[in-house]
Amino acid sequence: MSGQRCLESRQSLRGICLAIVQIVLLAMPAQAAVHTAETEEERSVRSLLRQEALGYENGEGVERDAAKAASLYCKAARLGDAEAQFNLGWMYANGRGVERSDATAAFFFHAAAEQGLEQAVRMLATVGGAPNYVPECMIDRAPPQMAPPPLRAAAPLVELIPPDAPRHIVDIVKRHAPQYKLSPTLVLAFIKVESNYDTIALSPKNAKGLMQLIPETASRFGVARPYDAEQNIRGGMAYLSWLMAYFEGNVPLVAAAYNAGEGAVNRYRGVPPYAETRAYVARILGGYGRVSHPFDAGVTGPSPQLPLMRSALFR
Repeated sequence: MSGQRCLESRQSLRGICLAIVQIVLLAMPAQAAVHTAETEEERSVRSLLRQEALGYENGEGVERDAAKAASLYCKAARLGDAEAQFNLGWMYANGRGVERSDATAAFFFHAAAEQGLEQAVRMLATVGGAPNYVPECMIDRAPPQMAPPPLRAAAPLVELIPPDAPRHIVDIVKRHAPQYKLSPTLVLAFIKVESNYDTIALSPKNAKGLMQLIPETASRFGVARPYDAEQNIRGGMAYLSWLMAYFEGNVPLVAAAYNAGEGAVNRYRGVPPYAETRAYVARILGGYGRVSHPFDAGVTGPSPQLPLMRSALFR
């Protein structure tokens, strides 16, 4: 009898293990590199801020202080913590310790919903769409995100080629980078983070190839064969060149726009409060080593939000 129970136990455990494996496989991205992974330290900071805010909101272990809770939630929200964004939206939606404001609640619910928090999607429907302003506490004034450009007179950059970059990809980048007035080091940083040099990388959002071009971007910059390494790189560089002009050489803003779209950067007047995008920007900066890059103003006009971004930084 004990032997039968042991066998049944083993079969049960095996079933559990198989189920876990299936869940993990379903959760894995379809591209070669997980380019948005946060560090453990980044996750810990956000979590600690949120937990401290929760304590002040509910009076758990400390005297209840809604204003302190809102301030802490906003710090975590600015770092891209979706749960903190939702909790702060709930405080504004219900006037709990802060002045009730559906518009401000909508801002925070919208940010959390964009990061996939389902309850935020439901709450957003009750307070209306996102407002066209950014709450004061969400304006990120800390460099490098909002460091003012331009850096046309910056010291010449020594191009450092990543040792793991395949030779044929490096050759393509070096051959075309001068046409788009881009640093090969910067372009290779994007390729590394986007696809880990995988020419046939495919993301769950249908982004393809080395520079992970979505169909709209590929069409916008004339890429007919996104899995052709040379076409893909040229299309990605054309987009980077456009973003450089649009954000006047501000690399954090360019990286944020490449990841989340220039519309999101304009709407949030800086790097969007998405944990994924903030981690992405950090990785690009780590690969390039600078927060600014020369730009060709003739490619396109600047973002209309740039003056607001700069005034927010130095206010």
